[in-house]
Amino acid sequence: MAPTSNILRVVHLNPSGQLGGAETSLLTLLTSIREAGFEVALILGEDGPFRERMERLGIAVHVLPLPEGLARLGDSALSGRGRLARVAVLISGVLWAIPYGWKLASAIRRLRPSLIHTTGFKMHILGAWAKPASTPLLWHLQDYVGKRPLMRGLLAWHRRFCSLAIANSRSVALDLERQWGSRPQVVTLPNTVDVDVFAPHGPRLDLDKLANLPPAPPGTVRIGLLGTFARWKGHHVFLRALSLLPADLPFRAYIIGGPIYRTGGSQFTFDELNAEVKRLGLGDRVGFTGFIGQSADALRALDVVVHCSTEPEPFGMVIIEGMSCGKAVIVSRAGGAAEIIEDGVDALCHTPGDAEELAAQIERLVRDEDLRLRLGAAGRCKVEARYARSLLQREIASLYEQQCLQSGHLTPSVAGGAE
Repeated sequence: MAPTSNILRVVHLNPSGQLGGAETSLLTLLTSIREAGFEVALILGEDGPFRERMERLGIAVHVLPLPEGLARLGDSALSGRGRLARVAVLISGVLWAIPYGWKLASAIRRLRPSLIHTTGFKMHILGAWAKPASTPLLWHLQDYVGKRPLMRGLLAWHRRFCSLAIANSRSVALDLERQWGSRPQVVTLPNTVDVDVFAPHGPRLDLDKLANLPPAPPGTVRIGLLGTFARWKGHHVFLRALSLLPADLPFRAYIIGGPIYRTGGSQFTFDELNAEVKRLGLGDRVGFTGFIGQSADALRALDVVVHCSTEPEPFGMVIIEGMSCGKAVIVSRAGGAAEIIEDGVDALCHTPGDAEELAAQIERLVRDEDLRLRLGAAGRCKVEARYARSLLQREIASLYEQQCLQSGHLTPSVAGGAE
């Protein structure tokens, strides 16, 4: 049974209960949608701090744990396996997915959505299986389909169930269009940030204490890499760049975050990164804080925020978060991340994977406080103009209403009433 025409209920499906970049952007999205007048519910594939954060905001959360065999299924889990092993893994994944799809369909029916919005490749596919026939399905793509052979094939087969695809950057949208052509329609909707939360003024964490390091001497410039331990995030490049800096340069660096994924082979372990720190002789200059729930408080404690993904970044939430906090940011010049900034105006850039160039940019900022302040101020202005949450609210509400009108879940007489 469809919802009544004057109530728009949006059900979001997300595989992870952790707080990675995708969940940070989803948090902003769900907050915006609720404030726009939509009823919002969230189904998660695992429990974790993301559920707690959403419930504190008053959003209904339902945890439907993904079976371990299904949670670990992905392109990285198949990498390096022989053909028979890959087939066995795929068959196992399908056997886990079928009963989970039934449970998911039952949970969705109870929520009686006007529209279903999915994030994460697995939930795109499972959402296509589980959605009611007349309910629009929106896929929110925050990664490149073209570089994921398994998911590319599965998404191509299921895309006929998708009403609209949302890409978080033009780079991701172009990748989707190369794979699929014009069906489904792809729109670009950049991620946004709450500029009141990610602001230059506010609480600052004691990063030295969190990393079990003695207090840094006065005048120390604090440099941070904040993110998950995904291998393509460039932690090894960051550490190599730090090792190339002059011994007398007054800096201390922090690796903020930890491993969150369940897909095998996709991330560094703490032991691997710690061993690299010791190998490079950086033990007294680099600290590990572990996962931090309030990333804005960590960013405010830094002077320089480093983004150094070795592969094209679909977007790069930490870039706009750092800029919004008024910090000087160094960005890996590729993919959607390169679309956000203007080199030398509101951030500095380096070539992905080039530790020498990254080291030069870090040294430049450590030595030039005026440059740090100028870039930080310009970055804050850009985020307020282009990446503020209020802009997302208007865009996403319009997309939802269009889809609900086309499907009959919203009548023209009440269109616009959710704004």
